Amino acid sequence: MNEIANLLEGFGSVLTPANLLYVVLGCVIGTAVGVLPGLGSAMAVALLLPVTFTLDPLAALVMMAAIYFGGLFGDSISGILMNTPGNSTAIATSIEGHRMALNGRAPQALAAAAVGAFFGGLIATVLVVFFAPHLANLATRFGPGEYFALAVFAFVAISVVVSDSVLKGIAALLIGLALSVIGTDQVSGAQRFTFGSVELFDGVSVVVITVSMLAIGEVLYVASRIGRPDDRTLIAPQGRPYLTRSEFREMVPAMARGTAFGVPFGVIPAGGAEVPTFLAYGAEQRMDRRSRKPKFGTGAIRGVAAPEAAGNATAGTAMGALLALGLPTSATAAMLLAAFQQYGMQPGPLLFSRNGDLVWALMASLFIGMVVLLILNMPFARLWANLLKIPREYLYAGIAVFACFGVYAAAASIVDVVFMLVLGAIGFAMRRYDVPIAPVLIAVILGPLAETSLRAAMNNSDNDPLTLVSTPITITLYVLLAGVVAIGVFNKLKLRRSVRADAPE
Repeated sequence: MNEIANLLEGFGSVLTPANLLYVVLGCVIGTAVGVLPGLGSAMAVALLLPVTFTLDPLAALVMMAAIYFGGLFGDSISGILMNTPGNSTAIATSIEGHRMALNGRAPQALAAAAVGAFFGGLIATVLVVFFAPHLANLATRFGPGEYFALAVFAFVAISVVVSDSVLKGIAALLIGLALSVIGTDQVSGAQRFTFGSVELFDGVSVVVITVSMLAIGEVLYVASRIGRPDDRTLIAPQGRPYLTRSEFREMVPAMARGTAFGVPFGVIPAGGAEVPTFLAYGAEQRMDRRSRKPKFGTGAIRGVAAPEAAGNATAGTAMGALLALGLPTSATAAMLLAAFQQYGMQPGPLLFSRNGDLVWALMASLFIGMVVLLILNMPFARLWANLLKIPREYLYAGIAVFACFGVYAAAASIVDVVFMLVLGAIGFAMRRYDVPIAPVLIAVILGPLAETSLRAAMNNSDNDPLTLVSTPITITLYVLLAGVVAIGVFNKLKLRRSVRADAPE
């Protein structure tokens, strides 16, 4: 009952004209960015980090949370209409969604995606409301060894899961760790890798790194492909943007199963919702094969609803893991963690006691954002589709200009702009050779925590390494990590074998 009372107080804080405006604005921006292929909610949050310095914490955080979920809603639109998902989390949705569009059922596919995303996100947010405070209480038992184990869990799990190559994932992780040690040592106060530059005493800003890697790197990659033939065809959504009663009845069990896949993955640092969306799609496909009239392959509405529910359920519980444990489980969650830190707040067990009013208002805004996104996506999907007609050269040129202005305005430092260009080139190279960006961002955010926790654990135990595995929590985390890595490696080997088996001799 305490959770309900706190949530009602949160609704009282967020139900003001100004905060509601920021929620709606975040939903619109997130959906618009999600619609555009190659972009995503992480890039939208990264671009807006410098802009939100002038806002109060609640306004900034509710807008970024709305962008977070809005990006997931928008990702599926381009996948359904163009077979080009806005982000990797919408790939599973696009398989059957685009087939529905080819059969003249694009509006129903978009409606199914919107309803599925709403269902999964709503259920996950309800679970976060009731269980995140208890998770935060559990986190009060964490000491330096536990926090180091948590950081290692995030580092290794994301490096293994998000990339086709483990080496590429580890390389991305090392880039992020290298960037995280630039600046003043938090323990000794010594300067590290600053080369005598005063501007680097505080390290490289998270804003600079994220905008460079996500925005500038993507702009350079798109620029390198301008002029190449593009055979993507936009299917204009025409017809009823709503679902019949029979379609809805068919979707409900699939959405429930998809939500069940997505909820636990939000707490696991697996890089995002790619894994649960494919698990949900695969489960529905296997069930369809046993039915009398298989629909998969011709445009099955369950193949749209289940992955969307899984993706948004993952995003919902990821928010709970971020608030209660301070653990970002995806690139976008890492951006939200940076947003908290720029206001002097550290998500984790103390956040609920020190900033409880803001946390509960943020949770209340998630419910409001879900309703706003459903309203935006059900009847107005046809309008969002028009964004796909914007010429790429104009769109990405505007993104580059906005990124440069944002980075410079954050600290009025030319050094930051130079770093942005250098890191943008690195981001382009990573994009070109399929090296994942998520491990870089996670390492930059959690690198300092891992370092200080490791040094504190060693100082408190006379440099005894066994202290890192001396408690039930640390042992559990490392066992779970071993399981995640084993599953990730097994899935990659299985995928390679299937590719080799399907390849013509």
